[in-house]
Amino acid sequence: MSLDLGLTLIPIEISFIEFIVLCLISFFSSALSASIGLGGGIMTITAFIYLINPLAVIPVHAITQANSNFFRALMMRKDISYTWIKPFIGGTILGVTIGGQLAFNMPKHLLEGIIGIFVIYSLWGPKSINFTKPTNLISLFTGIITSFATMFVGGTGPLVAPFVKSTTNDRKVIVATQGAYMSIQHGLKILVFGILGFNFGPYIVLIISIVLFGILGTWFGKYLLNLMPERLFIIGFNSIITALAIKLIYSPIKVWFF
Repeated sequence: MSLDLGLTLIPIEISFIEFIVLCLISFFSSALSASIGLGGGIMTITAFIYLINPLAVIPVHAITQANSNFFRALMMRKDISYTWIKPFIGGTILGVTIGGQLAFNMPKHLLEGIIGIFVIYSLWGPKSINFTKPTNLISLFTGIITSFATMFVGGTGPLVAPFVKSTTNDRKVIVATQGAYMSIQHGLKILVFGILGFNFGPYIVLIISIVLFGILGTWFGKYLLNLMPERLFIIGFNSIITALAIKLIYSPIKVWFF
């Protein structure tokens, strides 16, 4: 009886098998984010696009990623760097406010391409033009740009990551600080979508289930981080960012030429 009651609360557009798949993806994406520092958000939103109502993808994704990043930051709170977080919060508030008014009106593929190019240049561009050098102004604009973009494309972890990486070489500080920044960004995004009138009710069971699986995945990923050699971490971190950026750059190419 309780099982039937639970299943009636699952969004009507997905089957029970798809429900389980989304929960498992939440586990593995949270493990990926906790061990490498990012990548889980893009993995999750890609699955959401294929399985749930497109209009619900960004708001529901925000809740799942806020949970994943918050618990990662909580578990690794001693490693968080707070040096540049205040201007980032200010920029995020401004970015989600502006982005919320324009959500879904800008061509998503164009914004994805711009983000991808920015990330590639941040990682592999000439170091003499290092615009990711940590300053209050750079932190502020990182908050504005990424939070504006997240209202349209959801997963902007790869855009925040180059700035976080530029502030430290300590892998645990990178992973923990990235979690703190992204939990703040997704949390404010949830608030804006609520104000704009999005109804989270039909997705509540899915959200709770994904949150629980995400907590387990975060714990598992933190365990992997402690076992991972420093060199392997750097290779994995840069590889994940580059791969995600290339995928973003391909988005407008596919729309324009294929």
